[in-house]
Amino acid sequence: MIRVLLIDDHAVVRSGYHRFLERKKDVEIVAEAAQPEEGFAQFVRCAPDVTVVDLSMPGPGGLELIRRILEQAIYASRALQAGALGYVTKCSPPETLLQAVVSLAAGRRFLSPDIARELWLAQGASSPLDSLSPKEFEVFRLIAEGQSVGQVSTVLNLSQKTVANYQTMIREKLGVSTSAALVHVALRAGVIQPPG
Repeated sequence: MIRVLLIDDHAVVRSGYHRFLERKKDVEIVAEAAQPEEGFAQFVRCAPDVTVVDLSMPGPGGLELIRRILEQAIYASRALQAGALGYVTKCSPPETLLQAVVSLAAGRRFLSPDIARELWLAQGASSPLDSLSPKEFEVFRLIAEGQSVGQVSTVLNLSQKTVANYQTMIREKLGVSTSAALVHVALRAGVIQPPG
């Protein structure tokens, strides 16, 4: 499911976008906002996959809002530069924090999926992972760490069939056909660290 946040000061426009986007079965509008401040609060609260922003809103406007959203990734980047091995956003589910603690205790770096993608975007880096949704990124990371479909389904509270479908979509998006190739992509992108 693609989770979308709509931010526009015109209610009629938001309503039109809402109806149009939800015609696609795998799109869900998780929140709407009429002003940049409210939009930023909804972004932090909902951690959407996609945010649609009206650039010409009154006040600071959409461009300032986009800058604030990307600034979140800059905080993560600075924390990592300062020596942090991981970063989890406050809007992450509790399970993500637990995954982070386990990964860090094992000496592996950890970024919550929502911030990992934004970090690459903010740095202007091109990554093959840019095409993955946050949920796909989570599945990708866990599989790259060596977890089975069954283990991933337990961790993410998804059916094994759903995880297998995610795995197929991820391989198609990344242009790989094996789990070993997925691990190679994860190592190159810095999502996981080499053993030892």
